[in-house]
Amino acid sequence: MCIIGRSELLKLISKYRCIHPFNELLMDGDGYVLSVKEDVLLNYLEHKNIVSHEIVFTPPNLVAHLTAKSKYGRLGLSFLNAAKVHSGFVGRLALELVNLNNTREPIVIKRGDPFMHIEFITRHGDPSPYLGPYMFQYMNDEEVEMYISILIKNFPECFNEEKLKELARNRVLRDF
Repeated sequence: MCIIGRSELLKLISKYRCIHPFNELLMDGDGYVLSVKEDVLLNYLEHKNIVSHEIVFTPPNLVAHLTAKSKYGRLGLSFLNAAKVHSGFVGRLALELVNLNNTREPIVIKRGDPFMHIEFITRHGDPSPYLGPYMFQYMNDEEVEMYISILIKNFPECFNEEKLKELARNRVLRDF
């Protein structure tokens, strides 16, 4: 396994829309920095989910690894969910947070703030793409149609169009 370098990541983004919408200013070394979809206020000891502005697609031959920007760790935010995006996943990411800062002050995260690093990593073996209940989460119908087209055109051996449409009908549309 190895991290996909900047030049290859740019090709993946261009070909498959692995990050959409894409802003080249958010490229960071060999990865990308996802931003926040909506303003969030977290009071001390409060748990909330933050949704990424960008849609992430992890092609079946890759997985993605997430790390928080250190700025938020220094403020006292703790990240509760795993730092992995399954191969084949398409959707906006929900990042589970709790405010544990020592001053017990609220933490404000603004819409569009750079928030989470994502790096794509090659995987070996037969593809086993994600087909769970969070596929296409927080996406509108137009976005879902665009990605179903990308999946069927480029990865027909991994994805069944009817199964994708079923997942789309049952997708998570709103925050928890």
